[in-house]
Amino acid sequence: GRPLAAANAELPWPQEPHLVLWQAATILREHRGDGHLAALLTADLDPVEALVSFAAIGAAPAHVFASRGWTGQEWAAARERLLVRGLLNADESATDAGRALRAEIERRTDELAAAPWRALGDEDTARLADLLGPVWLEVLGSGMLPRDTTLGIGKV
Repeated sequence: GRPLAAANAELPWPQEPHLVLWQAATILREHRGDGHLAALLTADLDPVEALVSFAAIGAAPAHVFASRGWTGQEWAAARERLLVRGLLNADESATDAGRALRAEIERRTDELAAAPWRALGDEDTARLADLLGPVWLEVLGSGMLPRDTTLGIGKV
């Protein structure tokens, strides 16, 4: 049920410690992503509706989703479907129902992503956060990553 995580877990593990960390992080990211896709399906959002609704809550500006390849016509059609469902306002912002649905999707995604962290345990999870926190802050502060991404990190 987690095809992206499983595919990455089957790849050969590198020898270098930093690449082992990268591979492990990739598997965890894809494990979460697989659960996120399930949560979106449960919420009855198709792929472009998922992006439109994410932009509508202010997670990322709509223009950053151009890299996903949806045409203007497909984006507009998804906006219309979300408007009809009462999830989007005419100004393309999320309604209260749209915000609630996105919050539920994220809650469900977190729930579906929790198993590896439960297996690691509270103490080791905290230790990992302590070890990686400064690295993460350094990467964010480096300017190497774009300020606006499709991930919505730090936006909502």
